[in-house]
Amino acid sequence: MPEVIQNVLYLTTPGLFIQRDHLTFRIERDKKLVLSLPIHHVESVCVMSHDTILTHGAMQLAIENSVPVNYLDEHGRLHARVTGVPDTSVTLRRAHFRAADDPTLTLRVARCFVAGKLHNARNSLLRGARETGDPVVATEITAVCDALARLITRLPEADSVDAARGIEGAGAQAYFAVFGHLLKQQQSDFHFRIRSRQPPLDRVNCLLSFLYALVRHDCISALTVAGLDPFVGFLHAERANRPSLALDLMEEFRPWLADRLAVTLINRQQIKPSDFVLREGGAVELSPDGRKTIVKAYQERKRESLQQHILNQHIAIARLFFVQARLLARLIRGDITEYTPFIPR
Repeated sequence: MPEVIQNVLYLTTPGLFIQRDHLTFRIERDKKLVLSLPIHHVESVCVMSHDTILTHGAMQLAIENSVPVNYLDEHGRLHARVTGVPDTSVTLRRAHFRAADDPTLTLRVARCFVAGKLHNARNSLLRGARETGDPVVATEITAVCDALARLITRLPEADSVDAARGIEGAGAQAYFAVFGHLLKQQQSDFHFRIRSRQPPLDRVNCLLSFLYALVRHDCISALTVAGLDPFVGFLHAERANRPSLALDLMEEFRPWLADRLAVTLINRQQIKPSDFVLREGGAVELSPDGRKTIVKAYQERKRESLQQHILNQHIAIARLFFVQARLLARLIRGDITEYTPFIPR
């Protein structure tokens, strides 16, 4: 059924028919009324089902009231965004650019992204320490968790974005130093020693890189829907063709979503060595079947729900990207004073 979260109307149920009833969206399914929603309660519409129909009248109602209609596929990638002219999100974009040029605000936001990543990385490792049957491994993982806790306490002292990046880098290095202990099955074929990128040099790094790409695409979609520029970031430096803000936002999603899914796929033997191709020079790539397996598992994971503590309700993981992007937009507009990263409990 359609849901309204943070004044966003999500149309995810197949077969919905939306028409205009004066200043109200009338949403029907099988010719029966499902929801009647006044336009002044809506800030944007997200269509996430391929056979949802918005009539010309419903679209005109949205345009007249500066409510963008966003069409996304089942992967969360943005295909189209319909807005009126002029696009009122220009005000948010201007505020976004000013915020990115404000050293004080930039540092505050960068600290929040790093804090979210380190908290989630630590929680993931604590879970691994509890689940391992080897007391030596548990002690090693716990020591890294303690180190991450100390890095988190140092974050408020970071007096520059570079200092925050340094803390994030130290945390990532410590985290990946014990990440291989989380892999309990297929250890000879999925041996992990160090994080390697461009190209990944082993199967685990290849799997992580592909999952990070899926998360990055979802963050780009969510930020675009929220009216923000995915290429203007706070933590990550701006470079040509680099979606810096999407990289910022995905930091809090990496440990508990991408990394945990990689561990699950390997430990449950849902992904196998035959799903990878070894290239000359040492690079590792996924086979077509391997990509299909991972995408399917990722989509299934996103259909699960978690408690969003600010909204005080369970939300599908697929929608958490949009909730967090809208929280960031509210911070930039000045509606709230602090960005709160999502930390599952």
